[in-house]
Amino acid sequence: MTRTLLVSATLFLSAISFSQKPSLSVEDAVMGYYNGLYPENISGLQWVPGTELYSAINSDILYVFDNTGKIKKKLTLAEIKTTLKNPELNHMPRLTWESPTEIHLTLKDKRYILDPFKNELKKFIPLPDNFENIDFHFNSENIAYTQENDLFIWKDGQETRVTKNDEHTTSGQAIARYEFGISKGTFWSPSGAFLAFYEKNEENVTEYPLLDYSSTPASSHPIKYPMAGQLSEHGRVGIVDSETGETAYLQQMGEEESYVTNIAWSPDNQFIYVAHLNREQTSMALNKYTRKGDFLKTIYQEFDEEYVEPENPPYFIPNGKGDFIWITEKNGFSNLVLMNDDGIIRELTNLTYEITDFIGFNSEGTKAFFHATGENPTENHGYTVELETGSVTQLTSGSGTHAISVSESGKFYIDNYNSTAIPGKTTLYHTTKSKSWEILSADNPLSEYTIGTTEIFSKKVSDGTELWCRMIKPSHFDETKKYPVLFYVYNGPHVQLVKDSWLGGASLWMHSLAEEGYLIFTVDGRGSSHRGIDFEQAVHENMGTIEVQDQAEMAEWLKTLPYTDNDRFAVHGWSYGGFMTTSLMLKNPGLFKVGVAGGPVIDWRLYEIMYTERYMDTPETNPEGYAEADLKTHAANLEGKLMLIHGASDDVVLMQHSMEFLTKCIEEGKEIDFFPYPGHAHNVRGKDRVHLMTKVLNYIKSNL
Repeated sequence: MTRTLLVSATLFLSAISFSQKPSLSVEDAVMGYYNGLYPENISGLQWVPGTELYSAINSDILYVFDNTGKIKKKLTLAEIKTTLKNPELNHMPRLTWESPTEIHLTLKDKRYILDPFKNELKKFIPLPDNFENIDFHFNSENIAYTQENDLFIWKDGQETRVTKNDEHTTSGQAIARYEFGISKGTFWSPSGAFLAFYEKNEENVTEYPLLDYSSTPASSHPIKYPMAGQLSEHGRVGIVDSETGETAYLQQMGEEESYVTNIAWSPDNQFIYVAHLNREQTSMALNKYTRKGDFLKTIYQEFDEEYVEPENPPYFIPNGKGDFIWITEKNGFSNLVLMNDDGIIRELTNLTYEITDFIGFNSEGTKAFFHATGENPTENHGYTVELETGSVTQLTSGSGTHAISVSESGKFYIDNYNSTAIPGKTTLYHTTKSKSWEILSADNPLSEYTIGTTEIFSKKVSDGTELWCRMIKPSHFDETKKYPVLFYVYNGPHVQLVKDSWLGGASLWMHSLAEEGYLIFTVDGRGSSHRGIDFEQAVHENMGTIEVQDQAEMAEWLKTLPYTDNDRFAVHGWSYGGFMTTSLMLKNPGLFKVGVAGGPVIDWRLYEIMYTERYMDTPETNPEGYAEADLKTHAANLEGKLMLIHGASDDVVLMQHSMEFLTKCIEEGKEIDFFPYPGHAHNVRGKDRVHLMTKVLNYIKSNL
């Protein structure tokens, strides 16, 4: 089946090369998601808890299926509107299964509990006004939420204010600028009786002004922004009893400017586990505390001269008597370790490739499920491991990107699959039997357009390191002709651009430009993700060196190919990619004729502590590394045309980066182009993105 589909895709790509179908415009490409140019997918796909049923939404209809794909229930938006007595509901809301017969949905000031099988409203829970960061606990029906910088609990229709903070303190929200896997600020205990929460004090953090030009006169909106080497926020974890409102804080461990992260409750609600990381990020301790905040013991420690980066909490095994899984990279790749309060019981996996996501357990607690790349780092597959034996089984097959969702029993899983050649397939599988039921096979959404081919391959650089690359060629590609080349680059930690996914993971604007007669090239050099810790840590203390070298070597190799125009190479990237674009223009003058750097980091001393100090240490301890990475010191080398683009309200990479670089270019007598986007933060979203990409591509085309 897979081979047939691949052959069909190849024939399709060959056929459209000779068609008269239109090419993608920039507007088509940028707004493609809204215009239906991405493959169809299943909306609202969920397993129903405690059953082998699953649900999905199509055309404002909720369908519930059994494990053979047979429809067990169909519920329309009109029926839901009638049941909720909400005539203003004009589209299917987000629905969350919380029990075998209950779906929850939140609309404005109410949370509704609906039995979809009977289409019966079981109850609704009034919500407080002006709430943010809502965290609903199903069993207790308690709700945690924030207003401004304080934390509240809503219980039995009554509001309890947990904190009364001053202007420097924030509770119940994410801390550490979303590093270390932190994505939220509240954590209910299993019973809902207790709530753990993050709290940060930023009294010592420098205020940084962001300007708003939409008012007259313009106004300043200061934010707290801790720069590398400066004073940081103080983070801690609080625990509140939802019944009494009594609040305690975890006993402080180590220096104040260290990090607390990866929170997990014990199954019995009595203990809390927190990963404690020193500011240098070289030492991590997994600590156990009572729910009163008292420190009990350090269960596990990790040390690394470069950095340790915990990103996952302990995952407690159902019926596992307190045993849990911890994810560690201490052996060079992310692996699963079975632990309890006495430390490591045994290593569950010994993979030489990267785990990309932990999925969960079966209800019996005998198996765990996870995603990992497999031997080919451009792919993603679903796996299961037997907790008793450590036996690992790859569940998915077919080269490409798989994302699985597993039923509570662990007997069935749904595989969402796509690849460079396959737009998308969704299939239900039995984990132990060779049975499957196709749910969806997506059509090619670009069948009415002319697009070229996408190739994914690996290439070794001079020291033997294998790098993975993506090349987009126009449909009319002729190897006897010469083509200009655009490098699209990121190459920073935690990002992988080259994937065996639909269209190779490339944005549609790349295909639009390719049809105008360009080759679009991307390579994931050292420092990027999903290649193991050594591959990522290659940039430690030396950002802007080895990864720039990798990109430059690949550019030099491309120039040896008979169909590339050596005099017409351009490079573009955003954020870390903006840093890389500017670095390549300055450190390899003449290699690229044109560069467009969006939201670029120019000087790492101006970037946030949590990220920068992990990879660069502090300016005081690594002055040589910071000096080499400071692109102002290389400004005199500029050749060719370079444009910097920056969101005028960027709170991630501050506008000061571009301003300082422009000042240095003026000092050096170097001509440079600059375009700010008023009202936009770190990237340009919405309809303005059409303007952005038109400007980027026009700049490249006009200067090549």
